[in-house]
Amino acid sequence: MQFSINRQAFIKSLNDVARAISSRTTIPILTNIKIVLSEDELILTGSNSDISIETRIEQSDTTAQLVIKEKGGITLPATFFANIVKNLPADDLMLAVDGLRANITSGASAFTINGQDVRNYPQLPEMDDVQSLSVSAAQLIDIISQTKISASTQESRPILTGIHLALNGNDVKAVTTDSHRLSQRIVTLTGTEAHVSADVIIPAKSFNELQSLLEGQDRVDIKLSANQAVFDLGHTTFYSRLLEGNYPETDRLIPTESTTELTMDAGALLGAINRASLLSHESRNNVVQLTLKAGVATLTGTSQEVGQVQEELVTKSVAGEDLEISFNPDYVRDALRVFSGKPVDVKFTSNLRPFTLTPAGETDNKQLQLITPVRTF
Repeated sequence: MQFSINRQAFIKSLNDVARAISSRTTIPILTNIKIVLSEDELILTGSNSDISIETRIEQSDTTAQLVIKEKGGITLPATFFANIVKNLPADDLMLAVDGLRANITSGASAFTINGQDVRNYPQLPEMDDVQSLSVSAAQLIDIISQTKISASTQESRPILTGIHLALNGNDVKAVTTDSHRLSQRIVTLTGTEAHVSADVIIPAKSFNELQSLLEGQDRVDIKLSANQAVFDLGHTTFYSRLLEGNYPETDRLIPTESTTELTMDAGALLGAINRASLLSHESRNNVVQLTLKAGVATLTGTSQEVGQVQEELVTKSVAGEDLEISFNPDYVRDALRVFSGKPVDVKFTSNLRPFTLTPAGETDNKQLQLITPVRTF
């Protein structure tokens, strides 16, 4: 195998597939990057068993300046190889493979590194009984960014580490919960005629890596099977395994009525919580307290070791019964960032029941964050 290529174009593709490569794997060859050269394109693949990313550089792509001299394949240590390429001196590089040894030259610099047989690299998943649809990349980014915050990071309940997607026609409902908070986003897909009925749980870690690849994309073709989801981004294909099992019924967790309601700018509330958490982070329980009394909202953060901060909130409205409620400020801070500084309605039922944050004036729960309060007595 032998080819030359523009180094910056090669680095971009290396970075894309490197998102799927982990140093912690039970299959040693998966710490390598797979490089295959055909008659008209260069294919790079990275995988960690849970996700796989394949990107193609075509000879017809003038920016890549790919010159194919001899086709073939090899797998090379991903981190070491990427570091070499990033530090080469010239604008282009040449890679030539002799057996299981790769020779990399650029300007006056030359490296030789050992690789492994490309035939030992696991094959990409095969898909059966596929459902397909095309979605807007912007809508997919919206779904991911507004729900991934509530996915659990604890492997004790693997099902909660995923984003639950329920597709019905052109509607997508995405839900995550770690049992302390919940995020829900309901979107009607635009620009697609596919009517897919599917219920899948995709690991939030997978969506984290996919979100970075979606930037700058227009549309994404999605294929769903019984145990895999594939996202086609043109020259790059992203594979993710699906989580097995039934996601908890979350609709019953969302309150249908409220006794107290607060409306204010998300950015202003976020700033106040940031200030209150300066003190709460110094205490052992990391809790702030919100008091709603006679139409006035007050936020308090306390640390027995350091002191106390108290702030009267600048609200648009406070209505309903008086209330005193405590919560983890980090959960509310994550939720508020979703609303990009727009006005939000915060609705309460009691000091021990979950409360919700929604865009001001909206009642359809299409964009909802739910937080469980902290019992302080």
